[in-house]
Amino acid sequence: MKIIRKKAYARAGLLGNPSDGYNGKTISFIIRNYHAEIVLYEWNTLEIVPSVQDKGKFRSIHDLAADVRLHGYYGGMRLIKATIKRFSDYCIERNIELHSQNFSIRYSSNIPRQVGMAGSSSIIVATLRCLMEFYDVTIPRKAQPSFVLSVEQEELGISGGLQDRVIQVYEGLVYMNFDKEVEHSADGFLCYDYQPLDPSLLPNIYIAYHAGLSEPTEIFHNNIRGRFLNSEPEVVNAMQRFAELTEQGKQSLQDGNAEWLAELIDENFDLRQRISNLPEWQTDMIRTARSCGASAKFAGSGGAIVGTYTSDSMLQKLMQRFEDKHVKTFIPNILPPD
Repeated sequence: MKIIRKKAYARAGLLGNPSDGYNGKTISFIIRNYHAEIVLYEWNTLEIVPSVQDKGKFRSIHDLAADVRLHGYYGGMRLIKATIKRFSDYCIERNIELHSQNFSIRYSSNIPRQVGMAGSSSIIVATLRCLMEFYDVTIPRKAQPSFVLSVEQEELGISGGLQDRVIQVYEGLVYMNFDKEVEHSADGFLCYDYQPLDPSLLPNIYIAYHAGLSEPTEIFHNNIRGRFLNSEPEVVNAMQRFAELTEQGKQSLQDGNAEWLAELIDENFDLRQRISNLPEWQTDMIRTARSCGASAKFAGSGGAIVGTYTSDSMLQKLMQRFEDKHVKTFIPNILPPD
């Protein structure tokens, strides 16, 4: 029996987010500490196996309500189902004949949910990798992020930009330019300029996320998008500035200027705060990190933060203060193991 296993990893937006959804620029890196894994194997029928995240049994009505508040209403099955459907459409549109062997597919994920580390798109990316191998179909790498985004936007109505999908497809550390001037087509999908960077350029980086509170990506993106489409000057100008911060951040990495990068990271959050009403528990994480001397911004939509630190003593101070607040702190693994 042929068994296929594929992983896709969590990610952090280092600079520029959320401008990726608004023709901006971003820099992101992969977080190998957390991943989604898809296992696909030949089966007599096509079967999607529920995960523990798709549970339907609860201890009480209060347990159900607490689970929904923390994890939302959906597990990963809808993501897998939508990816399979979209993959089928892709092959039909290109007259690619698929073999008739069915499969069983299941997933697991240890990516913290709804804290802005791209747990949903990781399931889609890993599923797509399994499908391409199972059917021996190659979708060009440059087109894969847009394919994944189409699964979320067109099949499931999930808002977002390309950043998460690009970094999960390319991995490592990537600079992304979503300006319309570099827009082009690859395999029928809109693509942009994706430039892998050397992860060794990064200074000391930490990630922290709240283990008990979360907020779905849609809550942030839907609010900002409407204001952007209405040409609200503050939001439009902010997206332009996010892109400028990314360009400067790329230069700071190339120059080895960690102090400049830290300033840009802080400005990225300050700018985001000016155009958003952010929950107190999220801004408290930023204040806590900065009180220790570290830089800090959201790693994604909220709930997880990313920043730089200058010494082990600063990191230890940061970890202790976050532990008192039930916030988990860790150093991201970006490169694959030797």
